[in-house]
Amino acid sequence: MSEQETVIIKGIKPEDRIRFSQMAAYGSGGIIPIALFNIAGILVGLMGNISLGLSAFWLGVILIIPRLWDAVSDPIIGHLSDNTRTRWGRRRPFILIGGILVAVFFVLMWWIPKGDMVRVWFPSESGFHAFQLVYILISLLLFYTACTIFEIPHGALGMEMTTDSHERTRLFSAKSFVGNLFAMSTPWLFALASMEVFKGPGGNEADGMRYVSIMIAAIIIPLSFWWFFKLREPGFKQVAKQEKSPFWKDMKHTASNKNFVMLTLTIFTLAMGFNFVNLLGSYIPIFYIFGGDKVAGAYLLGINGTIWAITGVLAVFPLNWISPKLGKRKTLGIAIFLMCLAQLSKIVCYNPSYPYLIIIPTVLLATGMLFFFTLGSSMVGDICDEDDLNTGKRTEGSFYSIFWWFIKMGTALASFVAGALIVVTMFDQTQVTKVDKIQGSIKEFRSEIQSWGGDQALAATSNELFEKTKTQSEKALKESKEYLFYLEKELQKTQEQEDQPGSAYHNQRREMLINILTSTKQTIGGLEKIQLRLETLGTQSQDSLVKSIAVQAIPLTLQTKLEKARMNSFELMSHLNTKSLETKKSKEHYEEIMQNVIAVNDRLSNMNISSSLDLLDNELGTIENEIVPLTQQSPYTLFMMRAVEIGLPLLLSIFSVFFIFRYALTEKRSLEIKDLLELRNKERAKEEKNTI
Repeated sequence: MSEQETVIIKGIKPEDRIRFSQMAAYGSGGIIPIALFNIAGILVGLMGNISLGLSAFWLGVILIIPRLWDAVSDPIIGHLSDNTRTRWGRRRPFILIGGILVAVFFVLMWWIPKGDMVRVWFPSESGFHAFQLVYILISLLLFYTACTIFEIPHGALGMEMTTDSHERTRLFSAKSFVGNLFAMSTPWLFALASMEVFKGPGGNEADGMRYVSIMIAAIIIPLSFWWFFKLREPGFKQVAKQEKSPFWKDMKHTASNKNFVMLTLTIFTLAMGFNFVNLLGSYIPIFYIFGGDKVAGAYLLGINGTIWAITGVLAVFPLNWISPKLGKRKTLGIAIFLMCLAQLSKIVCYNPSYPYLIIIPTVLLATGMLFFFTLGSSMVGDICDEDDLNTGKRTEGSFYSIFWWFIKMGTALASFVAGALIVVTMFDQTQVTKVDKIQGSIKEFRSEIQSWGGDQALAATSNELFEKTKTQSEKALKESKEYLFYLEKELQKTQEQEDQPGSAYHNQRREMLINILTSTKQTIGGLEKIQLRLETLGTQSQDSLVKSIAVQAIPLTLQTKLEKARMNSFELMSHLNTKSLETKKSKEHYEEIMQNVIAVNDRLSNMNISSSLDLLDNELGTIENEIVPLTQQSPYTLFMMRAVEIGLPLLLSIFSVFFIFRYALTEKRSLEIKDLLELRNKERAKEEKNTI
């Protein structure tokens, strides 16, 4: 149905206008659904795959379960919110409790058990990964439940804070504005988590995110109290007298509204298309544009995300100008056009030679998305007004929850499909995580050298050198004993598998473990002797004796780190060799990467631990540079990533356009409904006054 009318523009009455303080308090609530909700969906999948080595397919399966639960819990919370009566209103208690729980579970979500000392308690690598996936599942279930407790009452409150259609758009625009303003920092979370100050010398992004999340929680908890005390529920006195209704009756009534169904399907189909490929949008800058360099890719993601957020903030202003002039339905059509144009521009703008061209589709897509979702929520409020006129009841919680139920069901399906799409593209997460392990061991190696002070280590005073030697050797002894425990467990697993069909990798790994285990035992023995000699000498020993012990201690403190690097190099080389034999489409790619790995492996094998510390540091720096390209994915994988990420949203946008043209609640009708509601409420007020 087309709009054949001139939109009537009326001034906003003083009683319908929302004060700035209320607008700011309500708008800042966008931090949770716009920023944190999306972080969980994207970064958990991304870091779980490329930082923890978890299967993209099983991550997709795991991620779909909390999304499905989230969709189920939305109508429940919406119904509870509609039927709650407290001295603080029916929405604000949920907002306070939900906000605090979001902060707590956001932190918990990133403390995924990891590391060799956890891994050894599981009989196989797959068992350990299954344990990590279960932890992710439980923590996400808790996090998404907290988000629902906050967001559904918060969204419903936005619909009832004013009866003016365009003032309602301004209110939801404020929510988008502040949410996107905060989102300027969220794309940098991956980059922050990659910084050594958060992840540590040998850690990865998953380690860094543990401490970054605590910073986020410290912001959310105080805000939750501000929202609770500052926000008001202007219609609560009238609603408090409203009779409570059964859950299924509310759900059936909501789902029977034709305009509501058409609007929801419009948002659902297009949102689903972009959610399908959302995760791929994080892989392409890292693995296509920068060839697997996660640091450079994370920086571009940060820049791109900041541009997205800035655009989202600025797009609020043209939205509030265009929507009253053209009407909400036509403005929604413009949003769909901008999003499709953004996808088409990626054909040219995904360019390794000019990486920052990616900003062009980002600006178009961010503008379209802001228009799309802000108008969607605002239009649900218009439908609630129409329903109130017809039924005499305000059930914003039910309408808003069902609206998001559909969107979250699409997001749940998208979580599964996104993981499956990663598998279809033949992305090799094992290659990435094994390269990460080498990088981590090299960084730890260099950190140990630098903590000694390089070749200037022996130039320190006797007391300083004595204390440093004692500290470094104690730390190295503890590390070597822990690594020995890990090696013994791994060797035991290997021996238990001897009755199974053997393989070249199995035999080579067993031999490698035996050699490194022997070397580690010798290192432990040497360090224990160093400890005894230091205890015998005391702090007032002659310079020559202290230097003699330090000269012996330095290579021993480095030996275990070298063995870890050699073991990690062997694991990567074995994996790539296996992939080159299994994968016909990418055989040449793996063989090329193999040559680079062999060069790194030879450097580590020939490294003399007794060499000059500065020489060792330079050699490790060279190896570190040579490791970065080892995460490169095959040409087939990179092509499939781009084809799917661009094409799938375009396909689903066709359905979205079909549904929006069947939405019949025009701008003219919305204004008529507002006037009729005002007239009815005045008559009710007079009747109540006369009754008294």
